[in-house]
Amino acid sequence: MPVWFFAGAILIGACVLHLDASHPGGPLSFVDALFTATSAMCVTGLAVVDTGTYFSTLGLDVLLTLIQLGGLGIMTFTTLIIHLLGKHVSLGDRIAVGQSLLRDPSFSLPKFLSRVVIGTFLFEAVGAVCLWLMDPVGFSPYSAIFHSISAFCNAGFSLYSDSLTQWAGHGGINTVFMVLITAGGLGFYVLNECASLAKYAVLHRGKKFRGKRVLSWHSSIVLKTSLLLVIAGTVVIFFAEGVAGNASDNLSEHIWTSLFQSVTCRTAGFNTVDIGGMTNVSLAFMMLLMLIGGSPGSCAGGIKTTTFRALCGFIASQFRGREQVQIGRYALSQEAQNKVISLVTTTFVLVWVGTMVLTAFESGQVSELMAREEFLPNLFETVSAFATVGLSTGVTPVLTDVEKVTVIILMFVGRLGPMWLLSALQSWQAERRYKVPTSDLPLG
Repeated sequence: MPVWFFAGAILIGACVLHLDASHPGGPLSFVDALFTATSAMCVTGLAVVDTGTYFSTLGLDVLLTLIQLGGLGIMTFTTLIIHLLGKHVSLGDRIAVGQSLLRDPSFSLPKFLSRVVIGTFLFEAVGAVCLWLMDPVGFSPYSAIFHSISAFCNAGFSLYSDSLTQWAGHGGINTVFMVLITAGGLGFYVLNECASLAKYAVLHRGKKFRGKRVLSWHSSIVLKTSLLLVIAGTVVIFFAEGVAGNASDNLSEHIWTSLFQSVTCRTAGFNTVDIGGMTNVSLAFMMLLMLIGGSPGSCAGGIKTTTFRALCGFIASQFRGREQVQIGRYALSQEAQNKVISLVTTTFVLVWVGTMVLTAFESGQVSELMAREEFLPNLFETVSAFATVGLSTGVTPVLTDVEKVTVIILMFVGRLGPMWLLSALQSWQAERRYKVPTSDLPLG
């Protein structure tokens, strides 16, 4: 049922965006309206037109609503509304929401959802105020609210045609956006734990955490992995762009742009430099960061940091000849390992198919040499769509209708998650009541 609500919101948003009142800047086909609505609801940020100048206030309000719905999760909103109306929420919905957000189906749903909504609005309100105070001219009250919501929800939609490049060296603006992006990409469970930890530290100042687990296994993995990825991305982009001569002469600005791009390609979609002008090394590493994405239960997409950490643990255990995949103080179950392999495999298959479709249609219009040159941008576009990032090398506005539909499907599946797709496919299959003989096959 939540999937149908999700798809329904996209369809309604596309119909409203298709109205002339939503885009006085020029005509907008229904495919483009559907593309934009999907990009907003899936908090991706890919745009076929210039958002800030093409859409009217009505159109921007529709985008903002879709971004907020997509960021919090349509399932979270609908379940909360049912609760507020005094309706009964089924056990299945309780477990589904619990496993998606808190990884714990025994929590109090109304109390938790209230904290999620209030916490989200609080982050976005503080972010908007900070942006407006730091640059009242660049960020009017409406613009500050729009960008704050877009940043926290990891949407990447900007009212400026060059995104945030005019603030490339502005430490304050960069910091606000990175804090919002990171908070939205950590996941509500991790944010809730960090808030509880901060509260405990304030109330028990000067006391050590004796007998108290500082952070859960899940939160510690998320925070450590996220920090490692941000640092690695910053270092790679800093040296890759510096060696190629693409870096700013201002060292401080170069550091800020490297750090910002490392943070934003974890599914946020904002940029402070021209993505199309970056080196292949930077783009390749950014695609890796985009595929990993944020954390479970967050506004971010990708295979998630926990999946990446589990995959690294699996590979390490194979090299060490160990049967168990140990990560920190626990080992993964066999079921979890199977999910990791299935998720990663499905992700690469979907990205490969999407890239082949985009490249095939490009090849029919240009020479083979030019088509080869477009392969990396097409791959980058596909990864960005599937991981719901929104960064682009400039391919999005020139996509054909077939290519746009392909990207729409990638955004939709990427936002819901490949595991949902696998579960849906498996639910349609009848369970086999027999087993076939086993044998060894030469591998490698």
